[in-house]
This record gives sequence, C-alpha cells and structure tokens, in this order.
Amino acid sequence: MRKIIRFIRSNFKLITVIFYFALSALIIAYLFPKEGKFRYEFQKSRPWMHEDLQAPFDFPILKSMQELARERDSVLKDFKPYFDYDTGVYYTQVSRFREIFKSEWMKYSVKEFKILYEKTYESHNRYEPFRRLGSVYEDYIANLLLQVYQKGIINLTGNENFQPSKISSVMVVKNNIAERADKESLFTPKKAYEYLRQRIDEKLGSERNAYANRYKEFFETLDINDFLKINVSYNAEKSYTVQQSLLEGISLYRDKIQRGQRIISRGDLVTTEKFQILESLKSEYESQLGTISSHLVKAGKFIIVFAAMFVIFLFLYNLRKEILNDSLKTSFILMLEIVIVFVASTVIKSGIASFYIIPFTILPIIIRTFYDERLALFIHFITTLLIGFFAPNSFEFVFITFIAGIIAVFTLTNFSRRSRIVYSAILVFISYSFVYFGISIIQEGNVKEIDYQNFAWFGVNSLLILLSFPLIFVFEKLFGFLSDATLMELADTNQPLLRELAEKAPGTFQHSLQVANLAEDAIFHIGGNALLIRTGALYHDIGKIENPIYFIENQASGINPHQKLSFEESAKIIISHVEKGVEIAKKYNLPQPIIDFIKTHHGTSTVQYFYKSYLNKYPGEEVDMKNFSYAGPKPFSKETAVLMMADSVEAASRSLKETNDQTLEKLVDSIIDSQLLEGQFNNADITFKDITIIKEVFKKRLKNIYHIRISYPA
Repeated sequence: MRKIIRFIRSNFKLITVIFYFALSALIIAYLFPKEGKFRYEFQKSRPWMHEDLQAPFDFPILKSMQELARERDSVLKDFKPYFDYDTGVYYTQVSRFREIFKSEWMKYSVKEFKILYEKTYESHNRYEPFRRLGSVYEDYIANLLLQVYQKGIINLTGNENFQPSKISSVMVVKNNIAERADKESLFTPKKAYEYLRQRIDEKLGSERNAYANRYKEFFETLDINDFLKINVSYNAEKSYTVQQSLLEGISLYRDKIQRGQRIISRGDLVTTEKFQILESLKSEYESQLGTISSHLVKAGKFIIVFAAMFVIFLFLYNLRKEILNDSLKTSFILMLEIVIVFVASTVIKSGIASFYIIPFTILPIIIRTFYDERLALFIHFITTLLIGFFAPNSFEFVFITFIAGIIAVFTLTNFSRRSRIVYSAILVFISYSFVYFGISIIQEGNVKEIDYQNFAWFGVNSLLILLSFPLIFVFEKLFGFLSDATLMELADTNQPLLRELAEKAPGTFQHSLQVANLAEDAIFHIGGNALLIRTGALYHDIGKIENPIYFIENQASGINPHQKLSFEESAKIIISHVEKGVEIAKKYNLPQPIIDFIKTHHGTSTVQYFYKSYLNKYPGEEVDMKNFSYAGPKPFSKETAVLMMADSVEAASRSLKETNDQTLEKLVDSIIDSQLLEGQFNNADITFKDITIIKEVFKKRLKNIYHIRISYPA
C-alpha cells in the first residue's frame, strides 16, 4: 500500500494528465451519435471498390435533399396564407361614420346657409330638404362602406411570413369556414379609399338637386379614410399549422428495396441513383446497428477515441513535453477538442443547419495563437478524423476541413496583427469553396447539380471564425496565456510602464533594450518564443523604477549612494528590485508569463560585488548568504534561462575596461559557465548544445555592439 502511495505521489502530474486524457476520451465517445457505422465507404461518380452488395434487409429509398427541397417549394408555392374576417369592424366604423356625418352635415348646413341656431335647423320645416338630402348621402356612403367591408380590407405589405408578389389568393376565415379569395377581389386601404371617393364623386356629378352643389366643399373636406380599417387580418398561428401539416405530408421516401435485391456490383459507377440507394442503406444500417448492439457499438467508439487520444498523448510526450507537464495547458487543448466535437454532434443531431456552418478552423487558429503550427495542425487533423466518423460525406468533410485548417494555420504564422484573422477567414472561405467546387464537379459531372447553398454556409462559417477575437481574449484571461498580439502591444515602448522606466531610469531602460536584442537573437537560433522573451526582457528590471539612483547604469552624475550604506544594506536594495518589480507588474496587470521573467532573471545568484567587498573587509567572519542572495526561483523555461544569461552578459560587458575579441569571449564564457556551475539552469528545458549556440550568438552580437574590427597590417 505504501509503495502505491509513494508511486502516486512521485508520479502525480503524469497520473493527472492520464486522467484528463481518459476523461476526454469518455466524453468524446459519449458525444458520438448512438448509431453504428456503415462498413463501406463510397463516393458519387466513383467506382464501387468493394464486393457485390445485396440488400441485407428491406429498406426504403430516401429522397435526396434536392428532391425534398423541390417538393417543399412546390407545396409552399401552392400554400395560401390564412386571414381572419372580423365582422365587428364594419359595425363599429359605420356607427362612427353615421354619428360624425350627421354632426358635420348640420354644422356645414348652418354655416353655408347662415342659419342662426342649430336648433332652428333641426326643428324648422323650412330646412327639411337639407336634412333629407343629408340622410340620402349618409345612407349612400354607409352602403358603400358595407360593400367595401363585405369584400374585406386587407394589408399584404410588411409581412415577413410571405411575399405579396408571390401569392394570387388567400384563405379568408368567416364564421369558422375558410374560403378562397382572390387577392384582387379584396380591398387594400388605398384601393378602398379610391373606390369610395370615385363613387361619391359620381353621385355628386349626377345629382340634379339644386342644393347639392352647395355641399361639394363638404364632401371635399370629409375624411372618408378615417372610417376605413383593416377587417381581414393575418392569422399567423393558423397559417403555420396548415403549412406544417402540408410539409409533414411530404413523404421522405420514394421507393423500397427488397431484402436480397442486388444494389451494386464491384466496379460499377456510383451514379446519382445508386448513391441515394447506398445513402438510404447506410442510414438504416447505422440506425439498426446502434439499436441492436448498442453496448458493442459504444465499446467500439471508445476504442477509436481512446486511440486518437493516445496518439495526441504520444505526440506531446515526444515533441512537446513541456505542455504535457503543465496540466492547465493540457486540459486547455483537450477542452477545445471536446467543445468542437460537442458542437459538431449537436448540429448533426438537431439538423438545424448545414454541417459546413461549423467553424472547425477555430480550433487550429486558437492553438496556433498560444502554441505553434505543428501542434495546431496535429490536433486539427486528429479532431477532424474523429468527427469524420459521424460527419455526412466523411471523405469530403475530412479533406475539405483539413485543407481549410492548413490554410488557416499558415496564414497566421505572423499573428502580431489582429487583422490576420480577417485575412485568414477570407482565405478559409476561398479554400472551402474551391475544394468543394472541385469535389462537386467530380461527383455530379456538371455544374448545374451542385448545391450552391453550401457556398452561403461557407460564408457564415468564415464569419464565425472572427469569434477567435473574443475567444482568444477570454482564454488569455482565464488560463493566463499570451497571444502574439498581446505581446506586441506589451512590447510597445510607448506603454505607460515602459515610458515611466525610460523617464525615471533611462540607463536601465537602455540596458533592457540591449538585453531584449541579445535574448531575442539567441532564442531565434535555438528555437523558442522570440516575442515572449523580448517582451519579458523589456520589463525584467522595472523594479528599478523605485530607487533608480542605486543602480550603476543610472548614476550619470557620478554620485554613488551606496558609499553611505553598509554592504548588507546595499545588497538588500539591489536584491529588492526583483520583489518590487513583481509588485509593480501586478499593479499594472502584466500577465503571469511576463512576471515570471522578473522573478527568475537573477535566479538564486549572489550579488557578487557587495558579497566580495564584505569578505575583503571582514575576512574570516561568518557570512549570512541570505543577505547577499536573490530569493529566486531559478529559470524554469528556455526563455527565462536565456534572459538570465543575456542580462548578466550585457550588464558585465559595460564594466569592461578594454573591449576586444578576447575580453568579450572570455566574459561570455565565464559568466554563463559560472551560472551553469551554480545550477541556475537545472529547472529549464535547455541543453548544452543550446548553451553553446547562445554563447556564440552573444559573442557575435557584443562584437557588433562594441564595433570590434580586425587590425590592419602596418
């Protein structure tokens, strides 16, 4: 038992990573569709490469998507939207009309014929002709309103459920009975108004009454439009119900294959007809297989997924072990893979959109942003193969998606500008469209049968790739990662913190620039993140902002405040710039990887000048090394190790009294060898070969800085 506990403790990181991979395999296997997998692969317009195939059972032939789309369009073309006829509108509006007409007719008559009182108009027999004439016109217009409302007033514009130009008739529901009505037989508000005005004008024009001419102005001012309201309104619920009923009536099948019937023989061309029969058999076979032997199917899926996860594990173990040693980085990659498989599985099961709407290239784009091209392509390839097991037209999907992923990754080789994602999205759309067009020509044999709607899905897919912008930002914050774009922003010397360093500690700022150049050149030659190390170098000494005068590169006036301090106090101030640098970095919300450069750039080394000065002044006395040593930690990555070398070499080169080939080479060798002997690089993934290359880079770079030239013969 104790051995097991010791084994777990000593291999806890590895066990944790293995657990992550096993859990990911279980989740992805669970996300796979429940159906089994058809054993044969085939493509349209290609020969059948397997043995002769006979129907193992009876199954219906599914209609193709094009056939179903044509039938659906045909049904919808004949579909007539439903409208409700409201009888109450007529009674309400005619009642309003009569009331308003009587009142306005009386007011006009009193004014036109200069009658002193309205009561006189209402009661005197002299004005009976005026009252009778008003009743005639009132009844006439009310009858016109009845005619209009009986036919119905409808508004067909502004409705998103149908296009008025594409319908010739509608269904009008009166008293729960639906009747077909031609569109032209119904009034629109405009047509109703024009109809009433025309009839009223005709009535006035034919009138022989002596008083009628006196009322023409009255009818010109009468707002007849105020009494026209829509009484035939769209019934969205009824229309939808009837429409769905018609669509559900479309059969998904067009024929049936009997058991034992020959489907295709070896070498036969997979024609459009044969392809549809094979697709139907595949669908029925996978459905039955998943139902009959579900446990075996699940086991097979887990084996496939486990194999894929194991290959990813081997890749990381042999080529990117630093990621495998970091459980956060490993879990991030596995999480992305699970999310992509989940989205693909959901779209397949729901059928709400085309499979090509899914932006699969987001996966390699994000991995490329935080890691490298090789890892991004490998993860993309494995994920694409996994999804290919349940994707429609597997070969087509795998080929197109993998090509698009390669295009996406290699267009992001320089991610210093965020506009590169837009450029990448455009190229992904072009690659999807180009490859799909080529495959479709092979399968269909002509351009007319190509499903051009897929190009629209490719366009949406490319737009969704732009989600990489916010996703990268979110992942940077959640996982503490750094993208090249963020590093470029941080490395801008106009950043507030770097400007403050340049103003308060100009010597330190210049030193940081030189260290950045040295470190960047070195990491470029041995392999690593050049942008990361440059950014870390620019910020590694920001702790010197607090007391810049105590550091020799900032003592331009020649005044050295250390002369008034003890050696321990001086060492404490020098050492404290690391701790203060971390505090300042956190105050300015610098990412953790940049803070790591500040913490580790001196490792656990000793402040040699004050330590040796103390020994010389107090020989024989016991020295507390804590007073003269940095707290660490030691560099734990290739980049932090290189920065430590570059920082020490650059600082020491400034103290050389004589600079020539020999002194510079000796300086570089002695400093880096000393750091090696102290074990400063024990925790970093750096080799002796790397260190040899770094030395040569530093020597060459320093010679260029100090302009060392060969001596010409006398």
